[in-house]
Amino acid sequence: MPFDKLWAPWRIEYIINPKEESCFFCKYSSENNDRKRLILFRGKNAFVIMNFFPYNNGHIMITPYLHTSEFSELNSETKLEMFNLIESSTKIIREEMRADGFNIGINLGSVAGAGVKDHLHIHVVPRWNGDTNFMPVTAGTKVISEGLEETWEKLRDRFDLLKR
Repeated sequence: MPFDKLWAPWRIEYIINPKEESCFFCKYSSENNDRKRLILFRGKNAFVIMNFFPYNNGHIMITPYLHTSEFSELNSETKLEMFNLIESSTKIIREEMRADGFNIGINLGSVAGAGVKDHLHIHVVPRWNGDTNFMPVTAGTKVISEGLEETWEKLRDRFDLLKR
């Protein structure tokens, strides 16, 4: 039986606020407010940020500081750091959130589904056995069961260990 209404009052902020004209990856990484911007880790060439509109709890993105949409514009050190961050991120999320698996993806260009087509980023989406429940099937709605700030708190301490 489909739902007539699903209340999600926290989404009104996204709906009524003006959309960013500039690249939010560049803007957020240049700021010094990791908690507000949900940045989990800052490396030398790349950083890890939580997705503000996640597909699943713990959905993160790994992105270079360099504003580019092309892998060919990244140096080898940046590419290696990004893939090492994928490895570290999946380990941390598997241990902290007990993820059973991951979808890892890169959408290059808007035709491929890139919401931010001008700044390369890699999605890391945790998955759990049985995480496709009745909501997406009957109502076309995904349920995120933990707040972004709570997930940031849970993961941030573990990402801090990468700096040592």
